[in-house]
Amino acid sequence: MRYIVIGGGIVGLATAHRLVQDRPDARVTVVEKEPGWGAHQTGHNSGVIHAGVYYKPGSLKATLCKAGSASMVDFCAEHGIAHKVTGKLIVATGDDERPRLRALFERAQANGLPVRLVSPAEAREYEPEVACVEGIHVASTGIADYKAVCVKLAELAGEAGATLRLNTAVLGIRASGREVVVRTTTGDITADVLVNCAGLHADRVARMAGISPPARIIPFRGEYYELRPERRHLVNGLIYPVPDPQFPFLGVHLTKMIDGSVHAGPNAVLAMAREGYSWARIRPRDVVDAASYRGLWALGRKHLRYGLTEVRRSLSKRRFAESLARLVPAVTAADLVPAEAGVRAQAITPAGDLVDDFMIVTEGRQVHVLNAPSPAATSSLEIAKYITARLPV
Repeated sequence: MRYIVIGGGIVGLATAHRLVQDRPDARVTVVEKEPGWGAHQTGHNSGVIHAGVYYKPGSLKATLCKAGSASMVDFCAEHGIAHKVTGKLIVATGDDERPRLRALFERAQANGLPVRLVSPAEAREYEPEVACVEGIHVASTGIADYKAVCVKLAELAGEAGATLRLNTAVLGIRASGREVVVRTTTGDITADVLVNCAGLHADRVARMAGISPPARIIPFRGEYYELRPERRHLVNGLIYPVPDPQFPFLGVHLTKMIDGSVHAGPNAVLAMAREGYSWARIRPRDVVDAASYRGLWALGRKHLRYGLTEVRRSLSKRRFAESLARLVPAVTAADLVPAEAGVRAQAITPAGDLVDDFMIVTEGRQVHVLNAPSPAATSSLEIAKYITARLPV
């Protein structure tokens, strides 16, 4: 059986690796348009191994994230990839946030996670500079080098016989009968099964393959700062606010990375390109694609105030610093230097609803991963198992 995996991010590579592991006779080809692996969402995220606190019990995110956090730690340990189980604090900074914090605690318990409520004094045992009225300590959260995970997955898949094609963009797809022909910049590839893990372009790839996606991907840029080296001591691990349950975005937070740097962010603003890592990056096709989608306009009508708040924070380092200072009062605008941004591929329905769970659509001999933002990196090894279990042999 011939399989083609479109997309060389962590989900695509994990799927290819799983296929060659589980199916020794499989002939697997991975195509990636960039010159390296994990070039977009995988390579621009915060490196967190999420525990699965935020997700609806029983959802794909909840089940795959919990399993994935354990399997990712095991994978990193087995292959000598930098990682650390640090734990994290989620903190309520005012009494008005306590109900949401308690609801989140109950959800984490329902997901079977190692969590406990902590007082301000107990929170400061983990993070001496934190300010809160109450917090949740999540013991199983960690950090990892996901780019290194991608490189290792590609190496293992290649050693097991997979064909790996970088610098190979998909130009068209023709599906007929039991075969699919993928036209690429390096030649046509014929396969029996197609797996679409194209991330920011997954809905477009699905349409190329004759699938009508139930949602459209809209890119949201997450902008980061990092603390100056002399201020890194303000954060020991991970400090998060209580998220707004209406949104999949977790709010600006502080993360001590695997190299010791401390990332601050991200916010969430509409990007003007699917790979729009700055305000200056504008791609007319992507702008038209988003602006012509009624789902985006419906989302805007529902959440205009939230969106404007994010834009203002994007344009003002002072506002960004003020958001962080709610968590760690010692942080000031002078402590922040710009860091690399990321872009989140967020699926939105025509009704203007943000797709909260992973969206994996199977149709015939095709599988399309149409919504896999955070915690997809954490969950990638388990997403791969989920996908391969649904593929024809």
